[in-house]
Amino acid sequence: MISNNAIVPGFDDERDDSLKFTLFKIDNVANCILVVLNGYVDTYNSNYFQKSISKIIEAGFSKLILNCTSLNYVSSTGIGSLTNLLKIVKSKSGDIVLFGVQQKVFDAFRLLGFSQFFNIKNTDNEAIAYFNSTSTIDAQTFPIVFPCPVCKKNLKALRSGRFRCSECKSVLAVDDHGKAFLG
Repeated sequence: MISNNAIVPGFDDERDDSLKFTLFKIDNVANCILVVLNGYVDTYNSNYFQKSISKIIEAGFSKLILNCTSLNYVSSTGIGSLTNLLKIVKSKSGDIVLFGVQQKVFDAFRLLGFSQFFNIKNTDNEAIAYFNSTSTIDAQTFPIVFPCPVCKKNLKALRSGRFRCSECKSVLAVDDHGKAFLG
């Protein structure tokens, strides 16, 4: 097995017993990495979590697949850290896909209103397929500029997904063909 440091130099220089990472490079998707999370993300280790994932992004990986099958708990602070990381990878034309999310973790996402902003799949194969399909679609259709269906402000979408209008704060969805609607 390849060490985390071989994939992201210096990744294992800092450790926290409450959260462990195992990294796997996805060879058939450019800039894609699978991150296995084992433990929990809360107020006390969210900085460690964010710094660790930031190292991955700084190493050139903008498409992150997070295996959450062994992630037992995520606090609102942890979800906030994940949301900040999502903004960073989206600015680099990437995304974060979660899979194997335990029901109690998913309930926290849903309760706080964040389940609509993250791509959540059932398996690693579905997550990889998502990145394979979006890279082909995005190259043909995106970026697009479209008016918000509520306030008519012109918005720009770099890829399909769910967005929040910067003017009226409505939740919008843009499909794979560039059609925008309330989401």
